[in-house]
Amino acid sequence: MKIRWIYLALGLSLLAGCQPKEPIRIGLLAGLSDRGSDFGESVRNGVILAIEQQNAAGGIDGRKIDLSVRDDGQDKVQAKKAAEELIALHPDVIIGPVTSSMATVVVPMMNEAHLVIISPTVASTYFKGKDDYFFRVNCTTREAAIQHARVLYERGIRQPALAFDASNGPFSDTWIAGFNEELTRLGGRVSATAGFESVASTRFADVIGKLLEHSPDALIFVASTLDTSRLAQQARRLAPNLPLSSSEWAASGEALSEMGGRAVEGLLMTHAYNRNDQSIAYQQFRDAFKQRFQREFGSFSLLAYDTAKAVIAALQQKRDGERMKEALLKYGPYTGVQQQIQFDTYGDATREVFFTEIRNGQLVQLK
Repeated sequence: MKIRWIYLALGLSLLAGCQPKEPIRIGLLAGLSDRGSDFGESVRNGVILAIEQQNAAGGIDGRKIDLSVRDDGQDKVQAKKAAEELIALHPDVIIGPVTSSMATVVVPMMNEAHLVIISPTVASTYFKGKDDYFFRVNCTTREAAIQHARVLYERGIRQPALAFDASNGPFSDTWIAGFNEELTRLGGRVSATAGFESVASTRFADVIGKLLEHSPDALIFVASTLDTSRLAQQARRLAPNLPLSSSEWAASGEALSEMGGRAVEGLLMTHAYNRNDQSIAYQQFRDAFKQRFQREFGSFSLLAYDTAKAVIAALQQKRDGERMKEALLKYGPYTGVQQQIQFDTYGDATREVFFTEIRNGQLVQLK
């Protein structure tokens, strides 16, 4: 009888050992159904690629990664509901959101839940230098805008006008403030600004018309890919010879050229990666992304991929009982496709920016 119990215990032990390990749970929060959904989709695709690659390599210590995706719809009510759903799943970490306006909604919720949330793309200076549960991978709006002002000034631009999406104020306001401050320091000035709400009924001809009343020598758009393309179309109709440029918000790769057509020819754009990189890591990422999604990637996909890889690296090194926040701060810097991710004590990172022009429908990086 005693031997039978021993065999039974041994059998149960072996059976338990054969059971699949509990997965590691990662949440993703992004706008996937709004007018700027190309932004959220780009981020989602970058995260999916990184997680699929890791799972194919055996996961993390034999545990597969389970990704739970929620759509914030770029809407405060929907974002709150989506965040509540993710919190209820008790994930190890959440990646997102993709815009600063949604971060203002969900970051306080994550802080209250003591749950780490890390954004590949949120850039507003509103979130910089705070000891909370929010991590940022991208450079700030101020850093990118200062570089943008310098490039335009070198090109002889002295009094540009700006059109901006007022519905994402935390991004637009801080970007414009940084740009205006640097351009003024250099000896130029912003001739006019015009805000608009990102809705289908927005009359972009009126927005451009207001800016042209102030005789600008260039037009700058601080808006999503879709809205930037519509602004460019009206600008080419009303002032065909004015130089155009856009913030990094519109940098969803080839999508801008696809949406804007000939109207975005010559447009200067800020983005987050070196298109001329010949490294093996970059070539492998580019090829893997195209094979998986049958399209070229954009800045947001690469940022999201780097973010997911940093999260995975921290999870691999995280010790039992160690909190995710402590692990992310402790085990960096993390190796990205092109740039390292190093968080400071507040969970803030920075990133080198690049500039691209659209020429003959192609994105050509400036040297």
